[in-house]
Amino acid sequence: MSEGNTYFITGYPGFIGKRLVRHIAESDPSGRIYLLVQPKFLKEAAGYVHQLKGAPIELLAGDIVDMHLGLAGDEYRRLCESVTDIFHLAAISYLGMPQEVAQRVNVGGTRNVLELGRDCQKLHRFNYFSTTYVSGDRVGVIAEDELDLGQQFRNAYEETKFEAEKIVQRAAAQLPVTVYRPSTVVGDSQTGEIDRFEGPYYLGMVLVLSPLVVPLPLPGNGVAPLNVVPVDFVVKAVWALSRNEAAKGRTVHLVDPNPMSARRVYELIAQKANKRLPRFNLSARAADALLRLPGIEKLARPQRAAINYVNHLALYNCHTALELLDGTGVRCPPLSSYLGKLVDYAKEHYAKGRDSAEVDDPLDRPA
Repeated sequence: MSEGNTYFITGYPGFIGKRLVRHIAESDPSGRIYLLVQPKFLKEAAGYVHQLKGAPIELLAGDIVDMHLGLAGDEYRRLCESVTDIFHLAAISYLGMPQEVAQRVNVGGTRNVLELGRDCQKLHRFNYFSTTYVSGDRVGVIAEDELDLGQQFRNAYEETKFEAEKIVQRAAAQLPVTVYRPSTVVGDSQTGEIDRFEGPYYLGMVLVLSPLVVPLPLPGNGVAPLNVVPVDFVVKAVWALSRNEAAKGRTVHLVDPNPMSARRVYELIAQKANKRLPRFNLSARAADALLRLPGIEKLARPQRAAINYVNHLALYNCHTALELLDGTGVRCPPLSSYLGKLVDYAKEHYAKGRDSAEVDDPLDRPA
């Protein structure tokens, strides 16, 4: 690792951002890290940064939706003169977000960060966090080098991340870009820790771990793969690929190459939670209606849209990711090897009731 690497990271102190920054700080202690933090999260971010070891870290108050990211002129110039690596994580991933909010943050914000990338004189890599869900309603095998194939989208999150990735892919003609498409990111495979409950994973926890006497049946037949990846795998993979020259200009699916079916995942969760799933299935529409019932609705409000994902027959090919990560020791562990840790952590989380604020106000969090 050569000296003088300067990292600029958005989306702090978000779920993946916190872990990525810690990993970079420890992996390149001779580097320097700048974090773009919304003013309302500065105090929280400072608390996390204070505990980190390794590379020096500076917090910059700003917002990706603002021109020059809301930074002062001298701050922006300093970045342009020194930044070698950009990691753009900031986005709103709440499945029920309004279209105009998603457009402003996910698309407009990405344009602004790309503008910084063009202005950086020493840029070595522009690392962009996309999602497998840019494939929208496509089914079957989805390749890493595919993007716009006429797919439709189920929510504003998918559509705006698709639009943003198109902009990033066009910018790759001038910038050294690597695009990462993780599937649903869940907790740490070693500790089970997760600080965000969203999407298909959250739906599974709602159905099986909610304080109901009889758990709800699985929506649909459950034969579709439920592709989830642990946050520690994503962080290690992104770091390794950001150091790999061969990853420039590539798009990689950070996914489980051998995902289990949704039903198998739910059965294992139920088994570890000492509950039994009903043998009958509900249609996705009936499950959606159930999640609107009083008592359940408040808990599941942000997650009703996730039902679509449980029955979606999409298979994400990850040939490029496997090829580029070969020899690094970084691989996605099978869900069965860490599901128990996720369940234990989630049960404790529910017991303490600490998820209510995050569920009720999903827009008021960094990505």
